[in-house]
Amino acid sequence: MLKKIGSFVFLCLICRTGNLLAQQKDYPIQPIPFTQVHVNAGFWKPKMEVNANVTIPYVLAQCKANGRVDNFLRAAKLLGGDKLSEFPFDDTDIYKVIEGASYAMQVKSNPKLDKYIDTLIGIIGAAQEKDGYLYTFRTVNAKKTHEWIGAKRWQNEEILSHELYNAGHLYEAAVAHYQATGKRTLLNIAIKNADLLTRTFGYGKIEEYPGHQIVEIGLAKLYRVTGNKKYLDLAKFFLDVRGPKGEAYNQADKRVVDQHEAEGHAVRAAYMYTGMADVAALTGNQQYLHAIDEIWKDVVDKKLYITGGIGATNAGEAFGDAYQLPNMSAYAETCAAIANVYWNSRMFLLHGDAKYIDILERTLYNGLLSGVSLSGNRFFYPNVLSSMSQNQRSAWFSCACCISNMTRFLPSVPGYVYAHDKNDLYVNLFISNSSDIMLTAGKVNIIQTTDYPWKGKIDLNLNPAKSSSFTLRVRIPGWALAKPVPGGLYTFMDQNPAPVTISINGKPLVYQTEKGYAVITRKWKKGDVVTMNLPIETQKVIANKLVKADVNRFAFQRGPIVYCLEGPDNRDSTVQNITVNKMAVSNALYKPEMLNGIEVITAEGKSSKRQLNTDQLLETDQSVTAIPYYAWANRGPSEMTVWIPYEASASMPKPAPTIASTSTASGSIKNKRMLKALNDQYDPQDSKDASMPYLHWWPKQNTSEFVQYDFDKPHTVSESKVYWFDDGPWGGCRIPASYKIFYKKGDEWVPVKTTTPYTIAKDTYNTLSFEPVETTALKMEVQLPADNSTGIHEWEVR
Repeated sequence: MLKKIGSFVFLCLICRTGNLLAQQKDYPIQPIPFTQVHVNAGFWKPKMEVNANVTIPYVLAQCKANGRVDNFLRAAKLLGGDKLSEFPFDDTDIYKVIEGASYAMQVKSNPKLDKYIDTLIGIIGAAQEKDGYLYTFRTVNAKKTHEWIGAKRWQNEEILSHELYNAGHLYEAAVAHYQATGKRTLLNIAIKNADLLTRTFGYGKIEEYPGHQIVEIGLAKLYRVTGNKKYLDLAKFFLDVRGPKGEAYNQADKRVVDQHEAEGHAVRAAYMYTGMADVAALTGNQQYLHAIDEIWKDVVDKKLYITGGIGATNAGEAFGDAYQLPNMSAYAETCAAIANVYWNSRMFLLHGDAKYIDILERTLYNGLLSGVSLSGNRFFYPNVLSSMSQNQRSAWFSCACCISNMTRFLPSVPGYVYAHDKNDLYVNLFISNSSDIMLTAGKVNIIQTTDYPWKGKIDLNLNPAKSSSFTLRVRIPGWALAKPVPGGLYTFMDQNPAPVTISINGKPLVYQTEKGYAVITRKWKKGDVVTMNLPIETQKVIANKLVKADVNRFAFQRGPIVYCLEGPDNRDSTVQNITVNKMAVSNALYKPEMLNGIEVITAEGKSSKRQLNTDQLLETDQSVTAIPYYAWANRGPSEMTVWIPYEASASMPKPAPTIASTSTASGSIKNKRMLKALNDQYDPQDSKDASMPYLHWWPKQNTSEFVQYDFDKPHTVSESKVYWFDDGPWGGCRIPASYKIFYKKGDEWVPVKTTTPYTIAKDTYNTLSFEPVETTALKMEVQLPADNSTGIHEWEVR
């Protein structure tokens, strides 16, 4: 039988024939499996409990309600009909939640959940074809096949079929379930499928790459569990066969070893870089290492949000150009944040440098944790850094990858706390826990006690089984050394932080540092206590001046936590009009009753408002409150911003009382929150400007739509000015085919009598003059183009 193991790195393996296989290569540093790290208090314990008690059952129920389970039942001929859910990758939602449930059961036994997972695995096995193929969207054999699927297996794999993507998540779930329960049921299904892949793909066979990477990670995990090298060889093949015939969108425009910058779809990219790290560790491939080292530097120097999020644009859910980090249109997908943690964890295991854990921690506490509500049943797909109330957490997405991904990630957080290399014990994250760790010198029990991230004191109680010599390496976070991230993308205004102090058994220690770690080598005895004090103070972060979206702005950070201003905590529920002097004094106070317990930052600032017939702003002093970014949008949709203007020119003043701004806007759109964009008095830089809200009818095409202003009282009007949203050539919106203006006369809508012709142009206001009319409402009817949609930045009425 297989040896039961934890996490994803193993010292030795037992192959399926029962022979011992000594693994020749692996990561030089080994993580301590999360099953050995028992979180007992503090910040993460309640979040892990919410995931186990709320999120996992909720997602399982949603998978049933939204057809994921039925897909497998129909493929197994256990349910009639051929109706399927929306996307061919929906199978992975089942796999990911099984993985998450398996992790949760390793932390705490749950017989009821165990039984339900067994039932799901039985259905999955019944849906698998005899040769191992497992892909419900083909096996159901629907009368009308999904447009992403080719006429035969693998035909569209490099494009959109996601057959190999599904396989990768199956393998990860199978390994997790085996490790949690010792049962081979799902593992056997995965091995059968992987054996099919090894027979099908390879040089001289089908020479294609996965359209969406992750199978490489799954195959590496299967290799570790089974010791079967053909799985590792296939993972490497899938990487080596990429490029140069493909597209940058899925990192197939170059060979992987020739890639030096992060490009394309951010989730695909980070999964691929993680897979490259796994294969490099297991094979010793130095070209892979060189490539991902350079790509990592590109991301951290030019393409990383202050929250740790990656992926700047919704056009392809992709990395943008260097320093392209818009806030209101940020994509920063939750899946990409999770993938960023996976990647940086592997980079640390390869290099032993704390800078990778700095990025991991930043992502973990901010851009990843923001993806799930405090209640555990509402979610974000993109994680914007600024909002005009148009963003709201959702109960479910038709593309639910981020939701199911969160269920599998949260239980594994303790697995990032410790690592070891022979006689070196790394302390990477600061979470109250107890763990037993085996070093070369022997077994060591370590008890960590801390109120991190709110307080900076960390006690490490070391209890070796016998007095022995080994090296403790304790990470000193970059933020504690006035370095928010490696490189120069972000800096703190205050470059003189308080010192980081370390003591042993109450006696101050003069310590040496190496690669971001305090290095303490001594003969340890039971009861030794290492105490580190980190200077958790409120800092102001400034972005590189090349990040245009953040010019004349700063962000609050306290410890690893990035902060934001949110409407409910500030005057008039408005934050976009706030400025705070960059030299303003701030105060912090822990509020246990607020948002499940948070540290709140307050400072004095100003709010601004536009005035009629002048460019001079009306400014008012006010108190400003900031909360942790991860906790925003737990009180309904509201305004929010991470980057706070310290110059009025960077703020967005409240609108002046014009006819448009005092009107009630309506229109033929589903998301009514977009209507606020019509009269927010924001002048776009051009038609494709997505840095502030805009209204759009995407994905509608070739239809007649409308927007309407109902005035606060009768007004005489004679001019309309509209600025169209057009995100060509890559987006789906173009200027309209035509439009017309109508005014309300009694109960009828009457076209205005124009005195200038209708013009339709992008990158400018389209002004229409007409004979004056007294009315209570104006309506614009818009004919969408035949092959595109249309949007509106601003609609002014005079």
